Amino acid sequence: MSFSLFPFAYALAELSPVLSPWIGGEQGEKVAHQAVSIAQTLTGEKEVVKVMGSLKGDPHLLAKFQESLIKMDQELELAIYRDRDNARMRDIALAHAGRSNLRADIMVVSAACGLISCLLTITLYRSSLPGEAVGIISTVAGIFGSCLKDAYAFKFGSSRGSKLKDGKISALFLSKNG
Repeated sequence: MSFSLFPFAYALAELSPVLSPWIGGEQGEKVAHQAVSIAQTLTGEKEVVKVMGSLKGDPHLLAKFQESLIKMDQELELAIYRDRDNARMRDIALAHAGRSNLRADIMVVSAACGLISCLLTITLYRSSLPGEAVGIISTVAGIFGSCLKDAYAFKFGSSRGSKLKDGKISALFLSKNG
């Protein structure tokens, strides 16, 4: 490729903010490639400057680009929804079969033990630990806490806003497959 992928993708994200969260996420490189490919296909250009110039110079082309990215965003959200739904269905099926999800149980217990260990370390040794160590241990404790938050959100559902979003995605999924 004759361009640097991520700077190109971030430049495109300025034209369509829906792209920004995806570029920094788990699927960042894949999404960046898709966005750049969409932009290059729509404009017929390969170079960053020419693509950006074409998109900024033609409002109709820019609207098509933004529409394409919104469609891509919906497809990515649907894929995440399906994946989460499949994982929950797997857990339900395991429970109905009288089995437990040992891997998930180990992950939750490990996160809880890690969090407790960090908090105990800070509590018991705070006076003898340098400030940098306390900061690092606090950060690690935050990561373990986030893991527990995610586990609870998966098991019991998440916030009202997320439920509304899941409902919209589910309706969209049903309308596409119905």
